[in-house]
Amino acid sequence: MSSHVTTDLPVFDKDNPFHALITENRLLSKAGSQKETRHFVVNLIGSGLHYKAGDSLGVYPSNDPRDVAAVLQCLGAIGDEPVSPSMLKLHEPITLREALLTRLALNSPTSKILNTLLAKAAAPAESAKLEGLLAPDAKELLTRYLEHNEYTDILAEFPSAKLTPQEFVDHLRKLMPRLYSIASSPREYPNEIHLTVAVVRYEINQRPRFGVCTTFMADRTPVGSALVPVFVSHSHFGPPEDLSKDVIMIGPGTGIAPFRAFVQDRVAAGATGRNWLFFGDQQRANDFLYEEEWSEQLVRGGLTRLDTAWSRDQDAKVYVQDKMRESAAELWTWLQAGAHIYVCGDAKRMAKDVDAALHEIIAAQGGLTPEQATDYVKQMKKDKRYQRDVY
Repeated sequence: MSSHVTTDLPVFDKDNPFHALITENRLLSKAGSQKETRHFVVNLIGSGLHYKAGDSLGVYPSNDPRDVAAVLQCLGAIGDEPVSPSMLKLHEPITLREALLTRLALNSPTSKILNTLLAKAAAPAESAKLEGLLAPDAKELLTRYLEHNEYTDILAEFPSAKLTPQEFVDHLRKLMPRLYSIASSPREYPNEIHLTVAVVRYEINQRPRFGVCTTFMADRTPVGSALVPVFVSHSHFGPPEDLSKDVIMIGPGTGIAPFRAFVQDRVAAGATGRNWLFFGDQQRANDFLYEEEWSEQLVRGGLTRLDTAWSRDQDAKVYVQDKMRESAAELWTWLQAGAHIYVCGDAKRMAKDVDAALHEIIAAQGGLTPEQATDYVKQMKKDKRYQRDVY
């Protein structure tokens, strides 16, 4: 008789996501803000999923049904047609509608679709336009065209080029999950994951555009009823295990998310190390994310110090790196005492600017050459005292 015991508990991960309820969706930014930042609560009950402060939540979105309907109309399809998109490696076909709604990305077209349309275009004017876009000396024009148009726009612009559903889906990429930094600690919320999400809405060519996943959560997922496929993405980013260590956190905009988790975590664990937070956004009145919570943490001692930078509240723009420079001496004192420093947010500009400010502060306050400051930062990274979660 075998002593081998099997459990029927499914393991939820990227390949087998848990279908979770969103139980809260509230606006964090105020009415006058230029941004739409929302707080979501995802229910983990029944998932067996565990997370830690610093981890991310992967969310699989669905495309907007209106975009799917527009593609079907352009293709002259009804949606029931069987397709086997090559990149999905399916064992059996699925319907065109399912492929377009939940499996394939309808944005970020490539030049491949234009080459296919050129081969099939029956109208001379359409052929001429496609040839112009694909000409060897028209690379800039082509890049701009692909950035400003989605598949629906392209199909609508070249109606004489008839594609079958299968031909069309073979041009599309897989619809990928989006990762969001978790804004809660499992010590405080073991059965929930909180997210801080900037909802993407903008306009190109007089046509509204939307972030696929952010509007999926904000607009198309009714609270308490619709199920969202999710998984936990574990990270090396996280607060120090040594609870006596001081922590400096720099997270403007939605970069604040993991630091809400860090502070909750350290308070719940009884950490004795101090917590210093740098936060920035456009306007104090409209963009101070979790203001009441931070005020409470300052009073209760969960937060030792809070420095804020508001870029649009005065003529000269002020950013988190400016606030770091203003407090250079104190920052250096914390670093010399062994503080860990964390940065979360935009990789292109903010993280680079913060890194440059950090090098400057270390050089100036420590009386070091630029090369010595670089070595100091390298050692901090090696010791995992300087960590970044940037995107």
